[in-house]
Amino acid sequence: MYGAIQPLLDDAEVEEIWLNSPTEIFCSRNGRAELTNLLLSEKEVESLVERMLRSSGRHLDYANPCVDATLATGERLHVVIPPVTANWSINIRKHHAKARRITDLVKLGLIPSSVALFLKEAVKIGLNILVSGPTQAGKTTTVRALCGEIPSNQRVVTCEEVLELNLKSADCVAMQTRNASMEGHGEITLRDLVKESLRMRPDRLIIGEVRGAESLDMLIALNCGIPGMSTIHANTARAALMKLTTLPLLAGENVTAAFVVPTVANAIDLVVQLRGTWQGSRAVSEIVALDRSVENGQIGGVSLYRPNPADLENLTGIASSTPDDASAVPRNIAWTAQSATFDFEAAFGSRARYLSTLVEPQDA
Repeated sequence: MYGAIQPLLDDAEVEEIWLNSPTEIFCSRNGRAELTNLLLSEKEVESLVERMLRSSGRHLDYANPCVDATLATGERLHVVIPPVTANWSINIRKHHAKARRITDLVKLGLIPSSVALFLKEAVKIGLNILVSGPTQAGKTTTVRALCGEIPSNQRVVTCEEVLELNLKSADCVAMQTRNASMEGHGEITLRDLVKESLRMRPDRLIIGEVRGAESLDMLIALNCGIPGMSTIHANTARAALMKLTTLPLLAGENVTAAFVVPTVANAIDLVVQLRGTWQGSRAVSEIVALDRSVENGQIGGVSLYRPNPADLENLTGIASSTPDDASAVPRNIAWTAQSATFDFEAAFGSRARYLSTLVEPQDA
């Protein structure tokens, strides 16, 4: 379908493909970048992009030299052309579409089984979850798997820049943004989609990623009682919260931190922080529960789970940390605590051990 790069698209170990020039084509295999031996001509590159964009309805030209799209087979495509770049630049991101349930995250080594059961229950009762992490940490994969635990009788509405989640919910509407036409008309932004979603009777609202003013609309929706999830680029859970309190300020001068900070504190229940290692492995590095408090502009919360640093590097033998005081566990999370302190094994014990017998860990 896509000529010389098709074998890379078919290779299950290849996570991303990028082209810096017709003779510089790279791929990421199991998290490690490598230069391929593929050589294309400029005409072949242009023809390749044309075929990839054909089914997306999106276009590239001098006035619109950057484009995001989804391939017919589900991969995410990003293209930038001259004069923005010296050569045609292409990125194709593949996703672990097979990770559709919490148990799949255990198989991939992102979380231990006891934490998987905690997150499964958190999704089931409708906690609002923000998944944070750096690029290629597995944020979309994690959200897709979490969405797999949403009760089947609930209506799910997703809003994304390009369609990536591809949820298999029985009642799901997926929406994506649209660029303006060559005449400058018809643009549909992520803010537009979030506002439209509120008219569609959602039981769950999923925002692919927040990185601008649309974060304000998401927070307002979550504070209206619609459970939801989203992702954000940040290296720590605390940085994710700081970023989420800053992005809504882009919506206009009338939006202030005095409004945004308590809004975030009341809208988000859990921050699930991801990290990747240089070996290409991924794992959940922390889960933070917000307690609704705000002091000196800082949102209060407690770290429910943090792997031992050595275990995180090796991604083996992951053990959870616990708060020193059970009273530190926010009330909206306390239903999971079965002992004097928040302990995942104490909370889920035999169920977690049973779940671990159903999955075999594998590389992410």
